[in-house]
Amino acid sequence: MKTLIFSLCILLLNLTPTIISSSTPFPPESRPTKSGYLIVNSTSKSSIYYTYYEAQQPIISPLSKTPLLIWLQGGPGCSSMVGNFYELGPYRVNHKLELEKNHGSWNRVFGLLFLDNPIGTGFSIAASQNEIPRDQHGVAKHLFLAIKSFIALDKPLFGTRPVYITGESYAGKYGPAIGYYIIRRNSEVQESDRVNLGGVAIGNGLTDPITQVMTHGLNAYYSGLVNEKQRRKLEEAQREVVKLVKEEKWSEATDSRNALLNELQKMTGLATLYDMTRKTPYESYLVERFLSNPEVKAVLKVNRTIIWEECSDAVSEVLHEDVMKSVKFMVEFLLQKKSKVLLYQGQRDLRDGVVSVEAWMKKLKWEGIDKFEDQERKVWKVKGEVAGYVQKWGSLTLAVVLGAGHFVPTDQPVNSQVMIEDWVLERGDFANEETEVSPRNPKNFV
Repeated sequence: MKTLIFSLCILLLNLTPTIISSSTPFPPESRPTKSGYLIVNSTSKSSIYYTYYEAQQPIISPLSKTPLLIWLQGGPGCSSMVGNFYELGPYRVNHKLELEKNHGSWNRVFGLLFLDNPIGTGFSIAASQNEIPRDQHGVAKHLFLAIKSFIALDKPLFGTRPVYITGESYAGKYGPAIGYYIIRRNSEVQESDRVNLGGVAIGNGLTDPITQVMTHGLNAYYSGLVNEKQRRKLEEAQREVVKLVKEEKWSEATDSRNALLNELQKMTGLATLYDMTRKTPYESYLVERFLSNPEVKAVLKVNRTIIWEECSDAVSEVLHEDVMKSVKFMVEFLLQKKSKVLLYQGQRDLRDGVVSVEAWMKKLKWEGIDKFEDQERKVWKVKGEVAGYVQKWGSLTLAVVLGAGHFVPTDQPVNSQVMIEDWVLERGDFANEETEVSPRNPKNFV
């Protein structure tokens, strides 16, 4: 296991990429608006690392009303710098370890905040391994402190901005957890101290593992990747995982799920389960090479003694027993409180893709689920071309992104940008057309 270093100290599809000169790894135009550390423990100084990029072309005035997106990477224990420099940040790292302008950046019209979560992840600091959260309540508590600290950096600018929690994979737990925590905390404090939660967006998320784990054999079989005998073997393994979950043998259940996914990988022979069409795995290793540069670390204002890892084995180990625990009830709570929820999936993901997510979504205990299922699934187009499919009712939106795997913004940068902008701004196929559901009032805190 790698050593964890603890330390205290629209639509331009055919546009030629803009390459930043290699003479300096981080010229001014590509640098974050703000970056640094947000303390979550005033005694030990354990801190969450952040980078923030202000909206490039804000369309809402004044800037203090421009929505703020917060991105959380999955794992557990993977750094949001992957999202920043490989997926949806304003500049992405190429094979020459140069920065290339991303025309699908999510900060085109919104502010965009990346958090290395939980502590011990990426450039974040854990004073001791015992401080790393062991469950989603602990994760949410730290995230809330970090978000409040960030807002306090410039309360006139950030204090009332609508906040949208976004993320992928294991953030299918982080997102609902911090959304749930914010709403409950908002009910306990005066209005000036509340976080203006706008909604939660989850990409290819692991949210209700006991339901999602039961879909792998069926999904692979009907995708033509395994035969019936192999499917039966996978389904037997799936039932074993569920049995362990019901017995609350959490660590064993996580191990059993990992074995199941390894078997699926072996049976299919795919380069990665994250995208069944790829001939090679995703190239997120480029971020690790880029962030090892001392000049880059200096610009990002990180503790130079920290050796950045894409995913922390130590954090993963601490959260091992959390993996198979469900947060579906937190999504239900968000929907009941009329908080917007977007579930988006890259069509080609075999781990946490369309079939997996729709399976648990249908089990939601929410008064709007029947009406949601009665809605027509719209063909979603971007610039006249089919980009995917959208189904919506009330505060719940489901989107399928074509031509994408697990890392949707990497595979479909411009389409993912259109998706997140239209969802937040409620326009196009993401507009709220239902008259039965009361319109949201962003000032009506719970």
